[in-house]
Amino acid sequence: MASNALDLKEAVAGSVPSPVESLAGRDLCSIADFSTIEVEAVLKLAHDVKARPMDYRWALDAKQMVMFFEKASLRTRLTFETAINTLGGSAIFVDQTQSPLGERESLADMSRNLERWVSLIVLRTYAHETITEMASYAACPVINALSDLEHPCQALADFLTLEQKFGTAKGLRFSYVGDGNNVCHSLMLTAAQLGAHCVVGSPKNYAPKADIVAQARAIANATGGSIELVSDPVAAVTGADAVYTDVCTSMGMEHEVTKRAPIFKPYQVNEALMAHAAPHAVFMHCLPAHRNAEVTDAVLDGPQSVVFDQAENRMHAQKALMLLLLGGAQNVRKEATK
Repeated sequence: MASNALDLKEAVAGSVPSPVESLAGRDLCSIADFSTIEVEAVLKLAHDVKARPMDYRWALDAKQMVMFFEKASLRTRLTFETAINTLGGSAIFVDQTQSPLGERESLADMSRNLERWVSLIVLRTYAHETITEMASYAACPVINALSDLEHPCQALADFLTLEQKFGTAKGLRFSYVGDGNNVCHSLMLTAAQLGAHCVVGSPKNYAPKADIVAQARAIANATGGSIELVSDPVAAVTGADAVYTDVCTSMGMEHEVTKRAPIFKPYQVNEALMAHAAPHAVFMHCLPAHRNAEVTDAVLDGPQSVVFDQAENRMHAQKALMLLLLGGAQNVRKEATK
């Protein structure tokens, strides 16, 4: 992708508000919180940050990010910490796995304290309402780093990966096979924002939420994309440019493993299922994967897999997101804008 630091700078000087202006101070609770142009701006900046990291080395100098995680994490925690550290800021981690947010102190009181100390709040929670409630009280930006409803940062990284592979997401056939969960919700919304054709293949009673589907379809109608739900996994992946799956039992639902395993067995992404996708198709997974459950080793470790590119791109997408929410996209090295 071409450098966009100059484009962003020039947009600020124009009469029409640019994403640099419109996103500053905002929250990301859902992908749908952003307009299509704002999602595109995050990804455009992410490409530039990845290509020229040193130009943004001090863009968030002295900014403080606090992370409250009710769920365990590898990629989310480390990519956020690495991202802000390499932008000149610093990270504070608070382990909430033993004490849900709002239990010891109200979210309103927490928010009003935090906004006086830090520049950014990142939350990884069970209940989506925890994130939206804190965002309603905190004056500083709040980012959803995973909730039971959505995983927007993951979706941004995933479509960054697809843009790197295919040049654009517009017009791509993007297939998701498995549980219609939080990751699926954010992927549908992002695909819709970017004009992709998203097909979700899920068992009966495990489809994505109807209101999210309706929201994604409304967005897709404006961007030229589409959202389709099917129950047949072969129909879902036939001709796909990208095949995506996730665990069939999310964190907090471990008690349903025995019940869900036989239901989702036909949706396993294996070599036979991938053979129905386009020859150039990539395989995607947000990780961690349950090997030889929702995906076989042969696919996960095979030549079509881009799962570790996705994991790396979490850092770059989150850098761009923080730069825009904290107004740091303009603080690039001088030579970057000549």
